[in-house]
Amino acid sequence: MNPAADWTTQLDELQDKVERLVLRHAEARRTQQLLQQRVQQLEAERDSLRQRLGEARGRVDHLLARLQGPADDGAAQEQGR
Repeated sequence: MNPAADWTTQLDELQDKVERLVLRHAEARRTQQLLQQRVQQLEAERDSLRQRLGEARGRVDHLLARLQGPADDGAAQEQGR
């Protein structure tokens, strides 16, 4: 076979491989960007849920304190009798 034809064939194959690699790289970058956006969304959602949980805990603690307060006073008054 002609050495010039071999070189041409090899160069064409190399060019195809490089083009595929460039496309895969672009796809990988886009996927990475989408994943980073999703992580940011999930972190924001997590932070919001943590805040809501803290607020709910505060309300529950307040309600428990209100429920325990009068019962403790009543029990102390009955023990004093």
